[in-house]
Parts: sequence; structure tokens; C-alpha cells
Amino acid sequence: MSSEGKVHPVASNGDLTKNPLKIFVGYDPREDLAYEVCRHSILKRSSIPVEIVPIKQSELRKNGLYWRERGQFESTEFSFTRFLTPHLANYDGWAMFVDCDFLYLADIKELTDLIDDKYAIMCVQHDYTPKETTKMDGAVQTVYPRKNWSSMVLYNSGHPKNKVLTPKVVNKETGAFLHRFQWLEDDDIGSIPFVWNFLEGHNQVVENDPSTFPKSIHYTRGGPWFEAWKHCEFADLWLKEMEEYNQEAQKKGEK
Repeated sequence: MSSEGKVHPVASNGDLTKNPLKIFVGYDPREDLAYEVCRHSILKRSSIPVEIVPIKQSELRKNGLYWRERGQFESTEFSFTRFLTPHLANYDGWAMFVDCDFLYLADIKELTDLIDDKYAIMCVQHDYTPKETTKMDGAVQTVYPRKNWSSMVLYNSGHPKNKVLTPKVVNKETGAFLHRFQWLEDDDIGSIPFVWNFLEGHNQVVENDPSTFPKSIHYTRGGPWFEAWKHCEFADLWLKEMEEYNQEAQKKGEK
């Protein structure tokens, strides 16, 4: 579903005077519906104030924050714009980046309870080598160290080491430098349980072991909004959330 011209206002809940968690969601016009469902799943379950902002490449270009040419292996418009998160958060407090192909099944407060200020970033540290050669709607599936670590990251935006992530650096540095977090030492990177970035098609639920039940599902190979992935694992959960989002959007339209 494409909607480059669609307006996506900043979505929020609760009392925003109480320092809401800023959540920047990677946006691609090809995955507009995925963005809307991801946003809905966070807002619906969050017991803390959050502010959800789509990272739209077209707007960043307009505002002079992003100017690099698109590379042949960039499967989405937010492959590199994601690393502007600390800058967009004014290098202040904790902020989160997440790909739009996530579905949240738990309260985001549970995730923020894991935050430790000694780290520059925190993420799920996957050991993931995809078997497929293509993903989504035919995009090339690439393999590299720390793959999928950057797909959901809690950024300690005020951490001195994250001041390195200026627009200039994000626009000129290599994919390896950015996606492997090479501006940081290993001990600057905190670990989050895998259930917060549960890779559909890779991670497994172990029966009767609640520690393996996903808190957010990442449809990294492609989700049900793509024809080729309509029957992927957990498709039913995403489709149920989509129905809820559609019904609420329809009600708002009728007012």
C-alpha cells in the first residue's frame, strides 16, 4: 500500500508533560499499513506516555538532514535514516527506533524497565543468518555481522558517544560502520531479551516456557501486508491487529 502523500501526525497517548518515550518508527511508503499497525499495537498496550514519530525520508531530505544516494542493497527507505534517532531526539534522554514491520504484544513499559543508563544503546543481540535470498516484495536479502541488531534500538541519546551520530556522519559513513555500531565499544551495548525482537521464521516459542513467548514480533522476511508473506508465522496476530486499526480508523472517519 503506497501513500507517499499521506499525512502521519505524531501519535501520542497519556500526559505528555511527563517526558514521553519518543519512539521513531522507520517509514516506507510501500509499507504504510505496516507502520499504522505497528503504531496501533504500541499505543493500544502502552501504560506510559509515548510519542510515536514516523521517520520519513522525504521529509528528512526536505529539511536538509538526509542527502545520501540510495544504495542497491537498501531494502527500505529507513535503512540509514534510523541512525538519525539521537539527533531527532535532540541528543537528550532515551529514545527508541523500531522498524515498521514489528507487532507489539506487550506494554512498552516492560521494555523501558530494562533501561540501564550505563549503556549508549540497548538492543536484542541476534545471531541471525537468513536462509532466504530475497525478502519482502523481492528485495535482496543481505547477510552481515550483527544483522537485525539495528532493527529495534533503545538509544541513550544524551550519551557522549552518540553525539558522533550527526547528520553528516549518518550520510557519509558505511553500512558496516552504522549497522554494526562501530562508533561504540562492545561494552557500550546493552542486551535485551530476544522476545522484544522475535524474528518470525527464526526464533522459536518453547511450549510451557513463558520466557520464549514474543513480546514483539518482527516480520523481518516480510509480513502479511505483502502478497508473498500472507501466510507467514503469526500472520493471524498481525491481521487481527490490522482489523482493529481499520475499524478504529473507520469510526474516526465517520465522526
